Amino acid sequence: MFELVAARRASLKNDILSGLTVALALVPEAVAFALIAGVEPLVGLYAAAIVGFITAVAGGRPGMISGATGALAVVMVSLVAQHGVEYLFATVILMGAIQMLASVLRIAKFIRLVPHPVMLGFVNGLAIVIFLAQLGQFGVDTGVGWAKDTFLEGSIVDVAWLPAPELMMMIGLVVITMAIIRYLPLLTKAIPSSLAAILVISFDVIGFDIDTRLVGDVASIAGGLPTFSIPTVPFNAETLSIIFPYAFILAAIGLIESLLTLRLIDELTETRGNGNKECFGQGLANTVTGLFGGMGGCAMIGQSMINVNSGGRGRLSGIAAAVFLGIFILVASSLIEQIPIAALVGVMFIVVIGTFEWSSFRIIRRVPKEDAFVLITVSAVTVFTDLAIAVVVGVIISALVFAWNHAKEVRVEKRENRYGSHYYTVHGPLFFGSTASFSEQFTPRDDNNDVIIDFADSRVADYSGIEAIDALAERYRKNNRTLHLLHLSHECKKLLKKAGSLVEVNVVEDPKYFVAIERAWNEEDALPSQESS
Repeated sequence: MFELVAARRASLKNDILSGLTVALALVPEAVAFALIAGVEPLVGLYAAAIVGFITAVAGGRPGMISGATGALAVVMVSLVAQHGVEYLFATVILMGAIQMLASVLRIAKFIRLVPHPVMLGFVNGLAIVIFLAQLGQFGVDTGVGWAKDTFLEGSIVDVAWLPAPELMMMIGLVVITMAIIRYLPLLTKAIPSSLAAILVISFDVIGFDIDTRLVGDVASIAGGLPTFSIPTVPFNAETLSIIFPYAFILAAIGLIESLLTLRLIDELTETRGNGNKECFGQGLANTVTGLFGGMGGCAMIGQSMINVNSGGRGRLSGIAAAVFLGIFILVASSLIEQIPIAALVGVMFIVVIGTFEWSSFRIIRRVPKEDAFVLITVSAVTVFTDLAIAVVVGVIISALVFAWNHAKEVRVEKRENRYGSHYYTVHGPLFFGSTASFSEQFTPRDDNNDVIIDFADSRVADYSGIEAIDALAERYRKNNRTLHLLHLSHECKKLLKKAGSLVEVNVVEDPKYFVAIERAWNEEDALPSQESS
């Protein structure tokens, strides 16, 4: 009993301290993403607090952190620029409704269709994006340094680097931060190393009056409690036509990023989250944040990695992060604004190192070249566009590669049985990609009068396969050959039944399915029994 209580206390301590660490890292990110979207910093901070709290309570993945993200911000910027912030709030509310509908429709299961090379490309691309996002802090432009989420926003190409003394000081503080995070756990695990690093660097900068950039140099985070407000937009079809496309895209990006992050945290913690519950939690959080003046959000892989690596595994860690962030906004803004940006950049660089799948370099020459191509492509598309497009591109390429490879697997063996019938045995799946190869392996003009095609070692997967069989039957009919189809699978018969009158050729024996039923044959090489006559 004592051990159970002690473990419980240790878990609570880890959740609270890791939540504090995450909250500190959330501040500059939320501010920067708000600036990307073209809204006030508090709009991003409110979103981080509200979305983070609700998803921690109602989501499907304990330990995963959600908040305002750059992937969503780059979509929001054009909406805000053209129609104003009230339309953004309306869009976020609709976005949440769409995500809750996705939960009702239970679409989270489709994340299983994302192949492992796409997952590797996703984490590698996101690690690169997080890395590039930090490089802006080494430049003069303090207003958008943390906003460098993609190359589309300028990124390091447009950065004017800091003067040499300031730049060297910045780099030195970042390196010290990373060293503390890396080596402190070897001495003690009583406090998360990321939090310890932030505190040590902050005390050193303040104590020695070191001239370096602080959180307060990016923007002020002071504010009051968010207030409930229905967006002041016209409730008509024109407004819906404006916000729906944005809401749908934002909902898709948010769910894809959240569900992929959920899978990653599942692997790291060796536990299993609930995808549909996470869809509902994300939707509820976005609907509420839209009603309280927030910009919406989704799961954040960087902050989730900080949380997990700091020992935060329970829901309390996400709740604590949101509560601490709220406290920062209300009463502790002056203290938080004294934290050096270098300390937070160091934390994020450690996240980059932990997120990137370094094993990719080792396995890329050992996996099939198609998988390597998918991995590299998804990583590149994630960096240059956004996560949703990268995942869709990766899944499409993987599906096409799969179809192409399996299209070559269909094989037909031909022989003549003792009754003088030509007997074809089909091996491999018959689907849209393999129908051409399937049809080319039959010779109706040269075959004997009686032809048997055995599908025992094959599976007809789709309507294209049925059409191929139908076309083949027509070729045999025109050549006055009798065709028997044998051992069609139960699924194929269901497809044939569903096709109904679409299958027009009636040259085979069963008038219901237009195929010979399996029990009509005694043995593989036998003639039709009395049942089929």
